[in-house]
Amino acid sequence: MPYVNIRITREGATPAQKAELIKGATDLLVRVLGKNPATTVVVIDEVDTDNWGIGGEVVTVLRQRKKAADKG
Repeated sequence: MPYVNIRITREGATPAQKAELIKGATDLLVRVLGKNPATTVVVIDEVDTDNWGIGGEVVTVLRQRKKAADKG
């Protein structure tokens, strides 16, 4: 029974987009490893950007900095 955990930042992924991720991950396991889709579990965790860090910095801060830089 494959278990796939997808973690994304909580920024408004639509239900349709999440359904596509679930279907795509399931289809990939079926195609590549011959897994049974009926027993393939896919979980999507949405994480607030205040709880996600990259390169030692909080994603919320990184994105705010990028927006400010893009405005010039």
